[in-house]
Amino acid sequence: MKDFNDKVAAITGAGSGIGRALSVELAARGCHIALSDVDDAGMAETVAMAEQVGSVKISTRIVDVADRAAIEDWAQAVVEEHGKVNLIFNNAGVALGATVESMSYDNFEWLMDINFWGVVNGTMTFLPLIKDTGDGHVINISSVFGLMAIPSQSAYNAAKFGVRAFTDALRIELDMEPCGVSATTIHPGGIRTNIARNARMESAADEDPPDADQAALDFEKFARTSPEKAAQLILGAVGKNKRRALIGRDAHVFDFAARVSPRGSQWALGKLAARNNSPLI
Repeated sequence: MKDFNDKVAAITGAGSGIGRALSVELAARGCHIALSDVDDAGMAETVAMAEQVGSVKISTRIVDVADRAAIEDWAQAVVEEHGKVNLIFNNAGVALGATVESMSYDNFEWLMDINFWGVVNGTMTFLPLIKDTGDGHVINISSVFGLMAIPSQSAYNAAKFGVRAFTDALRIELDMEPCGVSATTIHPGGIRTNIARNARMESAADEDPPDADQAALDFEKFARTSPEKAAQLILGAVGKNKRRALIGRDAHVFDFAARVSPRGSQWALGKLAARNNSPLI
């Protein structure tokens, strides 16, 4: 897909961060947008920003991506309102800081339902509708934590590695049939969003609770890429039909370290986490 003009894109997690930036950038490129989030106020702000840069049709809906029926209803509404859908950006996500030993099943399931099953729900529901157009793309947001495991991030790692494998397999399947639809896995590094500030934190019963504010500050020092820059790079990767896209210099560092020295990178991350004595988000 070289041109987004007059296409229709569905975007989850559109109320802030990368989802908002994608919405605004697509509107500026003449792409009609169907937005979803659980944050109605955030979506309203996104709509206002998109309307300032493009004269496109915009629809919104409150959708919990973990709810398959809600995704299915939204997908049908998108086609009814816009006449078609060419792209799905499965972007919605949450964070959880907890060791494997301290993590509750409830929080593990909460994260997986959104970060993994939300992507699966969006992909499987929208894919046949996108294929009906003969010109479309599935864009699934993984992470640098889908390239390398991080202490205190086992649930997030599991979800993002899962998204990576799921989308890689989908891409191969789409390559095997001349349907005009493709798929790209996105691996953002540190992006300046609110995901860390909204994260859930857990600790073992005999440990002090994690300092959520400090963890967020640590993340913000690491987050060097703006959502706007991330959106531009993501759309560039779609336009070039890349199998995957590394977003930010730190993403390239993670990828290099994971390829060249998996053992060494794990050792270094363990030392860093022990020295900081705080979860890495």
